[in-house]
Amino acid sequence: MITSFIGCVIIIVIIFMGKKNNNADWGHWGANILDGWIRIYCRRFHRQKNQTITLPDVSPLILAPNHISGIDPFLLITATNKPIRFMIAKEEYEKPILNWMFRAAGCIPVDRNGRVDKAFRSVLRALKDGEIVALFPQGGIHSEETQRHLIKPGIIKLSQLSQSYILPVRINGVGAQGTVARSTIKRSHVVIEQHAVLTPQDVLQPEFRFAISQWLLGETEKI
Repeated sequence: MITSFIGCVIIIVIIFMGKKNNNADWGHWGANILDGWIRIYCRRFHRQKNQTITLPDVSPLILAPNHISGIDPFLLITATNKPIRFMIAKEEYEKPILNWMFRAAGCIPVDRNGRVDKAFRSVLRALKDGEIVALFPQGGIHSEETQRHLIKPGIIKLSQLSQSYILPVRINGVGAQGTVARSTIKRSHVVIEQHAVLTPQDVLQPEFRFAISQWLLGETEKI
């Protein structure tokens, strides 16, 4: 009896804390509670206190963050007050246990070893509906072992097909940079920087791909 009571209290506290710290409406109560706990985790454990992203009043909008760890999506969620549709690798999307979370968040799986047409169509629909889409243009986690000095061209194609603006975002201060699992348990002191929003016309500049790659790596201050 006592054990059941304690269990009920714990569940109620979990739900209450999630709802209290929820800042974005994901369209499902479970996802909203998870949103709240993600924010608690990032703000308390990874010290992402006042590190936010000021979303420009433009649409459609694609977030283009660097990719340095497994917690990057959580940090981006915590930095915004609107739901984000993430493009993620299909093999990650289909992982047991995590799949329900990706589905609830509306993540868009991408088959990196096959055709990406289906994923592109899903992204274009989301952008047309006014949703914010985030993709990691470096194509994977940047580390000393897997250095990614030039972004993938997909973001350029998506921007042109949808006439979307691009907001480059740079994540710094992750405790276990270059890792997936270890980054979730090593404390960080997260700092987030954002570039001025880029227009679909900016994306057409010959030097764009190299310039945004350099900015995401922290090697230049302006694209």
